Amino acid sequence: MKIVPDDATLKRCAEQVAETLRANGEMLATAESCTGGWVAKACTDLAGSSEWFESAAVTYSNRAKQALLGVTAATLEKHGAVSRECALEMVAGALVRFEASVAVAVTGIAGPTGGTPDKPVGTVWIAWQRRGGAARAELFHFDGDRDAVRRQTVAVALEGVRKILTA
Repeated sequence: MKIVPDDATLKRCAEQVAETLRANGEMLATAESCTGGWVAKACTDLAGSSEWFESAAVTYSNRAKQALLGVTAATLEKHGAVSRECALEMVAGALVRFEASVAVAVTGIAGPTGGTPDKPVGTVWIAWQRRGGAARAELFHFDGDRDAVRRQTVAVALEGVRKILTA
């Protein structure tokens, strides 16, 4: 069982991202489903975040993913909202719609319901992309209740942003 990040840990994650973005003069955008905007909240909880945080799209429904981020109906029909393909389209859509230099997208099943044998509760896809670069998506299986799954997702999403900025 992984340690579930507390509020202080999430704040530290956001501070590390902020420091790197600010130093590079870059802006971040988020495209979120299962976290309901929690990645954006962790970022904007920090004073001065307007210097490095551009925007967020909370796209909980499939309709919102399509309308706000350009996720295709074909992707949702063939692969579902909780898929590598959807996460990649979400992160690309954030970069198309916002003036950010880097974006992160999250889509998953936080629970306690909604899981299936193929995609159990705790299944989360996270995608990252730097403007002009290739997108990368990774599958995670987080343990715990809804809050624990979402907290772990926020921490990993932010850590991935930090990695992409320092690569």
